[in-house]
Amino acid sequence: MRDGQRRWATIAVAAAAGWWAARQARRQARRLEFDGAVALVTGGSRGLGLALARQLLDAGARVAICARDGAALDRARAELEARAGDPARVYAAVCDVTDPAAVCQLVTDVGARLGPVDVLVNNAGIIQVGPTEQMRLADYDEAMRINYYGPLHAALAVIPGMRERRRGRIVNVASIAGKTPVPHLVPYGASKYALVGLSENLRAVLARDDVWVTTVCPGEMRTGSPRHATFKGDHEAEYAWFTATDHAPVASMDADRAAALILDACRHGDAELVMPGWAWLQARLHGLAPALSTALTALADRALPAPAPGGEAPRRGAQADSARTPEWARAAELRMAGRYNQLPG
Repeated sequence: MRDGQRRWATIAVAAAAGWWAARQARRQARRLEFDGAVALVTGGSRGLGLALARQLLDAGARVAICARDGAALDRARAELEARAGDPARVYAAVCDVTDPAAVCQLVTDVGARLGPVDVLVNNAGIIQVGPTEQMRLADYDEAMRINYYGPLHAALAVIPGMRERRRGRIVNVASIAGKTPVPHLVPYGASKYALVGLSENLRAVLARDDVWVTTVCPGEMRTGSPRHATFKGDHEAEYAWFTATDHAPVASMDADRAAALILDACRHGDAELVMPGWAWLQARLHGLAPALSTALTALADRALPAPAPGGEAPRRGAQADSARTPEWARAAELRMAGRYNQLPG
């Protein structure tokens, strides 16, 4: 290597090391300890939300969860109270996040029981799977009401208090489908794109008040959630491919690992978390070469099930399971569903 090349290489390494050191210093300066903090997790009765609630409790937080399914919520509350060893550290309430008045009342109730909300995790959401031809306007409306307006209602309810106290974290769980197009998930993906935009804008305007917003864009996670997804088109075929992908070793990640990464990003006020590695690469590819990324998505779309007669009628995943679902995927799905409270009591 010539002297000039060696000099530039040294400068590049020093610049990278300086950037990394500055980044770590900023993260440490923003660090929020969860011990004694109050955290509210929407959609906290099962799946990733439950994994997050468990880990927040383990870190010493007082934890509130909400969900629409009262039975699943009761099971989660009982588990979390036992885990905490102190029922006073746990609060659970039925709440529909599409209702802004109900969300405001929830935040008020959490404040009365546990204290002001320091950490809001917007995790509640739905997913609809199927050909675009068999999606209807109501599907797009439902996705937006839950996946976009739900987080907006919760954020608007906690932001005034966080700003006044100059202390707060908001985590918006979006999706890799909010960064890149994903076939057969158009209503879901569109709502997650909207959530990513909301989250990034909120971060920009709240930073001056030491309220840090983190946008999380995960790929598939092994939580047993396909049983509660909505399927259209060739229901059995759609459920089969979606469940297999959701539990493929490379394509999906462990939900507890995902929860740990999310809470680390929240603790340090990071701007964004895209995971696992393939999702990060996919998001970067789409940012650098959107035409190529979209063309590859179009190829993948052709490989997925075609529209089917009667496919406009939705079915829950548990109703779409059939012999077409690979046995290994079904076994993995049921195992994860049991671990994350996705099964009936």
